[in-house]
Amino acid sequence: MLRYWTAGESHGKTLLAMIDGFPAGLAIDEEPINRELARRQGGYGRGGRQRIETDKVEVMTGIWKGLTLGSPIALQVINRDYKLERLEDLPRPRPGHGDLTGAIKFLGPIRAILERASARETAVRVAAGALAKQLLAEFGIQVYGFVDELGGVAIDRPENVDDVDAMIAKRDESIIYSLNPEQDPQFKELIDKTGKAGDTLGGIVEVRVVGAPFGLGTHAQWERKLDGKLAQAVMAVQAIKGVEIGMGFEAARLPGSQVHDPIHYDPMEQESTNLGYTRPTNNAGGLEAGMTNGQTIVVRAAKKPISTLRKPLESVNLETKESDTASYERSDVCAVSAASVIVESVVAFEIATALVDKFGGDSLEEMKARYQLFMDMARKR
Repeated sequence: MLRYWTAGESHGKTLLAMIDGFPAGLAIDEEPINRELARRQGGYGRGGRQRIETDKVEVMTGIWKGLTLGSPIALQVINRDYKLERLEDLPRPRPGHGDLTGAIKFLGPIRAILERASARETAVRVAAGALAKQLLAEFGIQVYGFVDELGGVAIDRPENVDDVDAMIAKRDESIIYSLNPEQDPQFKELIDKTGKAGDTLGGIVEVRVVGAPFGLGTHAQWERKLDGKLAQAVMAVQAIKGVEIGMGFEAARLPGSQVHDPIHYDPMEQESTNLGYTRPTNNAGGLEAGMTNGQTIVVRAAKKPISTLRKPLESVNLETKESDTASYERSDVCAVSAASVIVESVVAFEIATALVDKFGGDSLEEMKARYQLFMDMARKR
């Protein structure tokens, strides 16, 4: 089983990800991981913390001469803004954060909760996802995410969204990581206006997985269904409040004839990952009965606005129980762009986990042989 854990606090010495079950024999390149870490820190509307940190990954264990060993891989991202021991506790919990809930649950200070609950932890989840994408690339699987809506305003998108390289080029031109950089000026103005008002903005991000084969995931047990695992991984990202696969909630509003994807067969596509089984629509988002169906996997996530407001909401002083305004910690106006990077990363890791589960994870060479055997057998089905 491919899995990972993270450790570290927002203002602690370092952040760590421990990855277990990664196959042996994959050449690791740190530069693509660092590019994703830099993207996570970018996007218009970010706060001062991103000017302090310059995130870089360090692969601490699990490699020899640039190749994975099949043993646990430890990734480290050091915090330049290390000051945890000098920080005081917050007297007034912030609405929307885990401050009050966590302080009561653990019978301790708010500081102990906010330091671990902080989205700063996602830096090493991005590193783990970027590592997973290097494994996926060996099987022709591409994963990319983008901002689809910001502050309640939908963003126009091109038609050829599965042309991954072209879409990434467009996204990287955008200051908010959308597929339509021409709309950037209106969102820059919206973010600036919101920031001046002491408020924050949320949005919707989308992640697409192109090139996944049939049969990742399974219908056989509820906890192994891939759509469920994807939803859990995405929902566990800080500030995500909703997850959709494919058409998502809209499927509940339409009759079945407008929801389910007809199945066609095109012998000209037999050599592709869809094995020739084509769909005129992809409302299922590439997943049926917890398994990939050869179509593009589509995951959408709703991110709430940042909870820390420069003009704080009402709260209570935990010592006196008197009404007051919430405490303030340095924060962003809009981090939807960063959320698109994080969600992309956790989706990539879950797809890699399903790939290892399907084709074995001892070595890359063995995985490729099993993958090819399965594809050959599936084409004869």
